Amino acid sequence: MKINELKDFLDLKAAQYENTEFIPTDPIQIPHRFSKKEDVEIAAFLTATIAWGNRTSILKSGSLMMELMDDSPFDFVLNHQKSDLSKFEVFVHRTFNSEDFSYFIAALQNIYLNHSGLENLFSLPNDSLQNSIHHFKSVFFELEHHKRTEKHVSDPLKGSAAKRINMFLRWMVRSDKQGVDFGLWNKIDTSQLSLPLDVHTGNVARKLGLLKRKQNDAKTLNEIDSILRKFDPKDPVKYDFALFGLGAFEKF
Repeated sequence: MKINELKDFLDLKAAQYENTEFIPTDPIQIPHRFSKKEDVEIAAFLTATIAWGNRTSILKSGSLMMELMDDSPFDFVLNHQKSDLSKFEVFVHRTFNSEDFSYFIAALQNIYLNHSGLENLFSLPNDSLQNSIHHFKSVFFELEHHKRTEKHVSDPLKGSAAKRINMFLRWMVRSDKQGVDFGLWNKIDTSQLSLPLDVHTGNVARKLGLLKRKQNDAKTLNEIDSILRKFDPKDPVKYDFALFGLGAFEKF
């Protein structure tokens, strides 16, 4: 396809898959259970953190996370006692275990009490959200923690595509007009968002000739971001729906 035909094709697919029928099949269904801003963003952050592997397993683990927080994520994060975390011992999702989960709760409490919340922490006055993610990780791990837990928060400045955090940011920042993303954060512009680059989106992008590099890393993310921002400078990450839908649902 010529570049203008490719853009038209992806615009069509983005519109096809960005609708509420997408929600029941996707991890985004977990934060959609809540209405309060802080509940949504905590549920979204935790769910995005474990969003790798089998989607059915992700949904099951995300639901268990919410249940263990009494289905009140913000209240639990702010007001939990150390003894409340003992029930987390039943939790494990692949390599994310109860110790990781317990630290994430402590780190989130620190962020809300001492750093004015998640939105504020990601909203650095610069053009690169990837720099903001790097800053977020440094603050997130300022409390005492096991070194192994750090692997569950990616750092773009160390070469990661940071798929899960970029997905979380898409959920929080993009408009809720189509009923999928939440549009809860207004300190970050949609033009700054990066594609949640994963196996599906990366492989489809290569088949379409949008990517040349084989790895799904930070350099590849920059490559695909630059193209998608030409297609739609104001909302480049809408194409996540197109690329993911083509791969996951159409086996493109």
